[in-house]
Amino acid sequence: MLIDNIKALHDLIVAEINNARTIKNLDDLKAKYLSKKSEFNSFLKMLGTLSPEERPKVGALINEARNDIDRILSETFDKIQQVEFNTKFESEKIDITLKGRKYNIGSKHPIRIVFNEIEEIFLNMGFSIAEGPEVETDFNNFTSMNFLDDHPARDSQDTFYVNSETLFRTHTSPVQARAMQQNAPNPLKIICPGRVFRRDDIDATHSVQFHQIEGLFIDKNVRFSDLIGVLEIFMKRMFGESTKIRLRPSFFPFTEPSAEVDCSCIFCKGKGCSFCKHSGWIEILGSGAVHPNVLKMGGYDPEIYSGWAFGIGVDRVVLLKYGISDIRLLTDNDVRFIEQFK
Repeated sequence: MLIDNIKALHDLIVAEINNARTIKNLDDLKAKYLSKKSEFNSFLKMLGTLSPEERPKVGALINEARNDIDRILSETFDKIQQVEFNTKFESEKIDITLKGRKYNIGSKHPIRIVFNEIEEIFLNMGFSIAEGPEVETDFNNFTSMNFLDDHPARDSQDTFYVNSETLFRTHTSPVQARAMQQNAPNPLKIICPGRVFRRDDIDATHSVQFHQIEGLFIDKNVRFSDLIGVLEIFMKRMFGESTKIRLRPSFFPFTEPSAEVDCSCIFCKGKGCSFCKHSGWIEILGSGAVHPNVLKMGGYDPEIYSGWAFGIGVDRVVLLKYGISDIRLLTDNDVRFIEQFK
């Protein structure tokens, strides 16, 4: 009777092992049938009730059945593990027969491209780059640049105020003011790139925000002719060696004398076209000798030091360089437009 029970349990366990489909199923069967408190091990406790003649025979049968179950468990475990590995491998492997995914490479914004070009030109001429905050004090933005409180030139640079003493800068001249205050009375040769703000209409040629690079050179015995030479080098490197410049008298509160600087039209090479209104010239920047009042407020003695400054509208240079007709394209963030500058 006991021998029949051992054989029946052996066959039952083997059948359940063969039906197992996962490693967890096998672990559960092993715990159920081969643990110390399992039904299979209870047969060992019954050996003491058998006669001396039956005991060796039954004991050998139990060991044989146990070893057979262990062998089948091990073989089944290996098979299921291999199946699970193959399934995981198939689901996670990279199909090298598929085409690779195409990743689009972005482009620098045309304003940043021109910024980099202008900065490189002036760095090669010995200038350093100075930067400052976009939200400035009224003193640095206007007063230190020789704008009196009731000066009519303030109207043309009307801007956005945070409060009565703080505003969004209208030009990068406050960077010059800060640099002078920090470096006086040492010589100064800097360019000041950045974004500026003015209350203005928004159309094809105007915006409430735009970009500038201003230059400043202060030292002893600085001559106006040095300014002309520097600007001529800049224009030729920016628009081509055939580019010419001319200066026209103008007015800026922070320079005296002041001059508007034109370059020969880059489209018709000075012959006259619709873009330059058949004049052969395009207005490109403002410049002049630093006003003595600006030098004083910056910490320099105008009897000893002199200097000159200029201001370039970067957005205007971008429009000219790439033949763009509408300044709003620079801030619309249209990917189709930006992609043209890769």
